[in-house]
Amino acid sequence: MTMPEVVATGALIAMGTILLVLIQQGLRLGELGKKVEHCQTDLRWLQIWEMENRELRSALRAEREHVAQLQRKLELLQALVPITE
Repeated sequence: MTMPEVVATGALIAMGTILLVLIQQGLRLGELGKKVEHCQTDLRWLQIWEMENRELRSALRAEREHVAQLQRKLELLQALVPITE
């Protein structure tokens, strides 16, 4: 083998190695992209659940206030009704 053939073979091997590394990095990048998509989906669901929880807490607070108001009215009505035994 002559010197130019050795250099060409070495260059070809180096390019092959670089190609394999690039392919491997591309596959890893694809996996990372999928993980990012899953994280974005999870984040969207988390935001939806947080919004629903806020709405439910608000509705519960309003319901508790309504119950307290009804209890106060009941106490007032019971105070007006004479106790007969």
